[in-house]
Amino acid sequence: MQEESKVKIAYTIVERNKDGRKFWVRVGAAFVNRDGSLNVRLDAMPVNGELQIRDYQPREAREAAWSEKAA
Repeated sequence: MQEESKVKIAYTIVERNKDGRKFWVRVGAAFVNRDGSLNVRLDAMPVNGELQIRDYQPREAREAAWSEKAA
């Protein structure tokens, strides 16, 4: 299994025309190679042509971070 720091998640940010809200949609994963380059595997193709690639965080860590910000 790969180290978590070498696994990243690919998102695209979709803006809704109706109210301008932005939604992060997960569209794939990325893996860091030994030379620092990325292999990206997409499950969906973003129509806006933009990807955000972020470090993977388990759900528990994301929820804890949001709880701390809300407090």
